[in-house]
Amino acid sequence: MNNHLKIVIEPEEIVSFLKSEINFKEVCQKILFQKLICKVVEERGIIVTTEEIEAEANRQRREKCLEKATDTLSWLTDELISLHDWEVGIRNRLLSQKLAQTLFAKEVESFFIQNYQSFEQVIFYQIIVDSQKLAQELYYQIEEGEISFYDAAHLYDIDDNRRQKCGYEGKIYRWAMQADIAAIMFTTIPKQLIGPLKTDQGYHLLMVEELIPAELSPERYQEILNNMFEQWLTAELDYMLNFSELQS
Repeated sequence: MNNHLKIVIEPEEIVSFLKSEINFKEVCQKILFQKLICKVVEERGIIVTTEEIEAEANRQRREKCLEKATDTLSWLTDELISLHDWEVGIRNRLLSQKLAQTLFAKEVESFFIQNYQSFEQVIFYQIIVDSQKLAQELYYQIEEGEISFYDAAHLYDIDDNRRQKCGYEGKIYRWAMQADIAAIMFTTIPKQLIGPLKTDQGYHLLMVEELIPAELSPERYQEILNNMFEQWLTAELDYMLNFSELQS
């Protein structure tokens, strides 16, 4: 007698699970995006060759250290997909990349130039306390060398995580910061103490480690291209859905 339980997942169960996890809308949107991409690439005559699919498949194999064909098949089996499913996914992603390049490649550089300042970055440390008096006292103690900025952050910052990192905030884009604070930080000489500055969070003492000029690196080029493409997809899909509603 076979005591092994055969587990079968029905399509309705997958849909129900996605809904219960509040992921259903996201998945539906991705499917609609793919339908839109397929429609537009067909209209524009954009294609992906067998050689391009094979090249991308080989790149993924190298990335995952899948040296043998059997290794690849084992990986696909473990992921519960077939070789055909994998190749369809590769084809779809390559078509998406080609469409993005076709639509926006010429606009990326001009967008970067127009928004140059937003892509500047800063590596900095920060102390936030809830008292103006304490912030001012710490400022003078740091300036006089009675305590280091890092020790002050470790002892007095209101945030546990920042205390553990001695005030280190990491590398931040200018666009991700409050405009008034960014204006001060990006015009201050590194290692110079800034503050106290008051915000809704409290009273800030800041120290810039390094100012990083904006650069249109390959990574940033791809980031801008992807953002433009995603915005276009959202706008086009909204238009098509609204048009369909008007027609019905």
